Amino acid sequence: MNRLLLSGFILLAFGLGFLKASQYPAAASFDVRPRVTPGGGEAKFQSRFASSTLHTQTHAASLVELKDGRIRAFWFAGSREGAKDVEIRSAVFDPAQGLWGAEQTVASREGTQQSLLRYVSKLGNPVAGRAADGTLWLYYVTVSMGGWAGSSITAITSADDGVTWSPARRLVSSPFLNISTLVKGAPFPYSDGTMGLPVYHEFISKFGELLRLDKTGAVIDKQRLSAGKDHGLQPIFLAKNANEALMLMRYSGTDAPHRAISVSTNDAGRHWTAPVKSPLLNPDSALSAMVLPDGRILAALNNLEQGRDALMLVVSADGGSTWRNVYQLEDQRKQSLDEAHYLRTVAGLAKDTDARVSEAPAAGVGEYVASARQQVCVEHNCRFEFSYPYLIQTKSGDIHLVYTWNRSFIKHIWFTQAWLDQRLE
Repeated sequence: MNRLLLSGFILLAFGLGFLKASQYPAAASFDVRPRVTPGGGEAKFQSRFASSTLHTQTHAASLVELKDGRIRAFWFAGSREGAKDVEIRSAVFDPAQGLWGAEQTVASREGTQQSLLRYVSKLGNPVAGRAADGTLWLYYVTVSMGGWAGSSITAITSADDGVTWSPARRLVSSPFLNISTLVKGAPFPYSDGTMGLPVYHEFISKFGELLRLDKTGAVIDKQRLSAGKDHGLQPIFLAKNANEALMLMRYSGTDAPHRAISVSTNDAGRHWTAPVKSPLLNPDSALSAMVLPDGRILAALNNLEQGRDALMLVVSADGGSTWRNVYQLEDQRKQSLDEAHYLRTVAGLAKDTDARVSEAPAAGVGEYVASARQQVCVEHNCRFEFSYPYLIQTKSGDIHLVYTWNRSFIKHIWFTQAWLDQRLE
């Protein structure tokens, strides 16, 4: 009986492999739109909080530019990561006014469960992308049983830039159980209207993959980007041109040196190089990167081997071979972590981040401090966390960055190409 079962599984695997080969999608190049380098302009750098809800754990933000030039952010928030009350939330930033709108719930555990007709225990990691027809797609992680290793990817769509959303549906990325697929990196377009979605796995073995989705959102191909021994997670896609691209991945291993993992392609993703450790320091934390109009790569990351208490902007002018530090966004590595000192420091950081906080009465500032304390202090021992950055550049040439601020808020940085150029002189 065991031999018959084994033979059956082998035949099924061969059959699925043959079916996949017979339906292999046609080759397509990366859809790299002409990049217009902004000329001149004001050197501007501003910060503020994108999220506004107090006393929640807030994490894993992403961004997408809307058709009218505004910016929509997504993140997950609740009493704690993995709790049943966690929701996918969103807010819109208006550059003309320099203000974030009110938070709204985009997806809840209960609503997702009703759409999928299956039990959902928790939500996480939302990322958005725009399809060739203009539809906004939001992908987020759902778990029905176990931890994040038992997850799958759920998608919803919007034809009105996030005002209303479709019912949720699961992406089928594996023929067996369809579990342990998570998302963090931004989707990207191919020239034929299909979409690439960088994903990763955490069940038994940790590795990165690339899904290719057709115009209906169905998975039509996937490629392995790393293996378990490489410990590469949360791939970030960086197109150099229509055929060449780089993927940077979080390093989840323990062997020194702790460096981000990189792979590359020169045939539009049909083949990828073997994973190697890049020069970028990585303390098992997500990073973000984007290609600038002049071809240089801008990245935001915890430029450390351990911890998430510092965040840096870095630039590469040679395709990722070497990197130059550009700007220290956050740095609390030398701070004492006793509670009293921590709370004073957090109050100062909150005021420096957002003018609304600095202008608030002491009680208002205290609420921001209390929110941070609730998330990162345990028995009067506190830590700092600045993590999970996400970068985009808008059609205007401005660059927007969001990241987790002490697990209690999403911080937004807005700077111009002119400001960045000054830092690179």
